[in-house]
Amino acid sequence: MTQLRIHHETVYTYTKAVKFGLHRLVIRPREGHDLRVESMALTASPTPQVTWIRDVFGNSIALLRFKKGAKELRIVSDVTVSRTAPYAHRKQDTEPTAFPPVYDPLEIAVVSAYQQLSYPADSAALARWVRAQSPKPPKDVESLVKHLNRSVHQEIRYVRREERGVQTPAETIEKGLGSCRDSATLLLDAVRSHGIAARFASGYLECAAGEAGHASTHAWVEIYLPGHGWRGFDPTTGGPTSGGHVATGLSNHPRGVMPVVGSYFGRAAHFKAMRVAVKLTRE
Repeated sequence: MTQLRIHHETVYTYTKAVKFGLHRLVIRPREGHDLRVESMALTASPTPQVTWIRDVFGNSIALLRFKKGAKELRIVSDVTVSRTAPYAHRKQDTEPTAFPPVYDPLEIAVVSAYQQLSYPADSAALARWVRAQSPKPPKDVESLVKHLNRSVHQEIRYVRREERGVQTPAETIEKGLGSCRDSATLLLDAVRSHGIAARFASGYLECAAGEAGHASTHAWVEIYLPGHGWRGFDPTTGGPTSGGHVATGLSNHPRGVMPVVGSYFGRAAHFKAMRVAVKLTRE
């Protein structure tokens, strides 16, 4: 068992004091058989009223309500998690899932929500890109997703973006670059275009930048394999997820698990800058 401390700081600055609207945070790691939250301290300045809820996907959501205004809003999360040895995907990875996947009738109602394109308006551009990457009929689900994951990794140049939201798949394809969230969104809809159930994952990645305190939040994709559950793929790294991936939010749409979302009352010109810093330390 290993422990990991995650220090996540988000700072918004303004040219003059503004009032803050409701802020929604998806930054608490999801607990399960392989991860447990040992401690978590959430602070903010100005001091807010904090309410915790669970959304329809089982994510822990913090709602922050502010009474005072300020020229700076600082939100800090300090959490320590314990991780057990990762469970194997299956005892012997020699039985690939046949394509197309056949889901249990009892799960269809839920699975169908994870098969719909996040950006249906981009379906034509997405279909052209997918055909170019996968000209041959897929043999099995895993090999297809691995191939698409590598294709996104190789063709989309990674850039760190602080702008709000994500690019649509068509925008990422046209630009040839994007953040981890942009690449994950492209992979998400590319996989779904083949009828494979997939969900968007938001969280943290243990890496060199994180150890140095220069990282940001991270995003990847998980696919649902009949009889074997969810399995993660990271287009930013080009491979499957590992024990270093710590999920804080899972959703059928990228917008559902943005780490920090909020508003302020004032002119657009009052906004000055936003800074995000994530540091991960093994303990």
